[in-house]
Amino acid sequence: MATFYNQATLTYNNTIINSNITTGELEEVLSITKTAVLDTYTQGDEITYVINIRNTGTLPYNDLTVTDDLGTYTSGTLTLTPLTYAAGSATYFVNGVLQPAPAVTAGPPLTVSGINVPAGGVATVLYAAQLNQFAPLGVGDTVTNTATLSGGSITPISATETITAAEEADLTITKSLNPTVVTENGQITYTFVIQNTGNTAVIATDNATITDTFDPVLSNIAVTFNGVSWATPTNYTYNTVTGQFATNAGQITVPAATYTQDPTTGATIIQPGVSILTVTGTV
Repeated sequence: MATFYNQATLTYNNTIINSNITTGELEEVLSITKTAVLDTYTQGDEITYVINIRNTGTLPYNDLTVTDDLGTYTSGTLTLTPLTYAAGSATYFVNGVLQPAPAVTAGPPLTVSGINVPAGGVATVLYAAQLNQFAPLGVGDTVTNTATLSGGSITPISATETITAAEEADLTITKSLNPTVVTENGQITYTFVIQNTGNTAVIATDNATITDTFDPVLSNIAVTFNGVSWATPTNYTYNTVTGQFATNAGQITVPAATYTQDPTTGATIIQPGVSILTVTGTV
């Protein structure tokens, strides 16, 4: 509901007289809502957005356009857009019935045009966008994007949705061997590098473990974690017959990643949190 005011002026014999001010209410019949299917995100996620346009009036509205800023924000002197439209993802329904594909310009900003809303009806527009290198990933970071409905001589109306960076670890592990060629009764070292690109550290209560079966079986093993010597059975177990190795639950911890923004491009730079386990033994 929008309030409007009006006042008349009477002029005669160089005299100006103002009338009283009338007040009216303009009832808007179009409304728009925007919802993200997921309310949290991680690096590279694809988020589906649902736009509902409701017409409570008695006349249809045709050839409307939805414009989405794809979360564009400023950082210093840079203008950055953290969402990229997923090509071909836009679909359009009227009262639940699928319509021909709308015209789309990927942007930014994204535009979806040719939207019709019948009297007393609802048009629904769906599209997906992927979090790109400009999406902030730290704890508490958000991406907010706004969809605006315009065209058909209407006063533009908008709806905003905010999604939040998920607070979680994101681990990968790589294993290497040194040396790769060894003689019998020679010594080798397996190195396990655990990287965390998530914004949350892995702590003891997460009960992370590493298991492996060494073939050939190693004897006289020595184990370190982040440069600190480990002992069995406190930190790990090892079967000298089968070669089965396992860290105890709660011994593996990995710090969270840190995030910085490239001052030139604005892209998010990820510095993973890293922990290193080494197992050295004789073959």
